[in-house]
Amino acid sequence: MKFTATSRSVQGSSASRRLRRAGRLPGIVYGGKGEPLSIELDHNEIYHAVLKEEFHASVLEMNLDGKVETVLLRAVQWHAYKPQVLHIDFQRVDAKQKLHTKVPLHFVGAEESPAVKLHSNNVAHVATEVEVSCLPKDLPQFIEVDLSKLEDGGVVHLSNIKAPKGVEFIVHGEDPVIASGISPKGAATTAAEGEAAAE
Repeated sequence: MKFTATSRSVQGSSASRRLRRAGRLPGIVYGGKGEPLSIELDHNEIYHAVLKEEFHASVLEMNLDGKVETVLLRAVQWHAYKPQVLHIDFQRVDAKQKLHTKVPLHFVGAEESPAVKLHSNNVAHVATEVEVSCLPKDLPQFIEVDLSKLEDGGVVHLSNIKAPKGVEFIVHGEDPVIASGISPKGAATTAAEGEAAAE
């Protein structure tokens, strides 16, 4: 995805408020070989972009003062109750350096699984994203998780998922659970135990 930004020399909270009133969005780009640089962007362009999953999990092309740089989205600050982005952070990307970032998980095949078809399980998505390490050219927009073989009450661990070529999963601690089948019998038993405890 591509977007346009311009560098800004005036900083501070009052300058940022003036920018926002003018429909502009303050931000910063940092990392790589350059110094941290304050930037401004068109609010509406970025607002619609950040609603798209790919803007969060892709190497982006930023046209900054007529020069294209590759960056990753690192942080978005939202207004407490208005549909307004207040500030945005980007990190420069070096094509030869590995990235550490999070990629969304897309779940497929649950309806065909024994857990759902034969045992009427509810499938819980325990994790919605996974941390990866890879070169920018290998960064996937998402990781597909096939649930078609999920058994009654079964679980899918991160180790059950094959990482795309050039991508390494970063695991903190034990092998995390990504998804699980929850049996209606288990849910009913839990509810009954809860009622008994309340009496």
